[in-house]
Amino acid sequence: MQISSRFTLAIHIFVCIDVFGKERKVTSTFLAESTNVNPVIIRNILLQLKAAGLVHVARGAGGAVIARPLSEITLLDIYHAVECVGHGTLFHFHENPNAGCPVGRNIHRILDDKLERVQKAMERELASITLEDVRRDTEKYLSDGAVAE
Repeated sequence: MQISSRFTLAIHIFVCIDVFGKERKVTSTFLAESTNVNPVIIRNILLQLKAAGLVHVARGAGGAVIARPLSEITLLDIYHAVECVGHGTLFHFHENPNAGCPVGRNIHRILDDKLERVQKAMERELASITLEDVRRDTEKYLSDGAVAE
């Protein structure tokens, strides 16, 4: 299992908007340069973040801005905005376990509650971290003047 890179790209986008947004318009082209990802992918992520009410995006070269205070946006909010988790579940079972096999017949009963606990633990942790926490770390790492133009 692996969470797609859309999640970390979305966080990267927020950090760029926060760091550079006061000095310049943060466009999908600028974000694509920072992330080294195709601008189309960046625009798609921005649309997902916009639909979730996390950013405002002006058409054309208008740029993106963060819609709420950083202390009010959690990593879980971002995860929900950009990850396509089917039916609200993180783990996906193989489609047709063999009902004639005692393991295949019972695999859902064996694992469902355990996997649900794992998902809830991950979601609790994501909910406990805000973009304000990310900002503090960003300021710490960039304080040596490493902000690139």
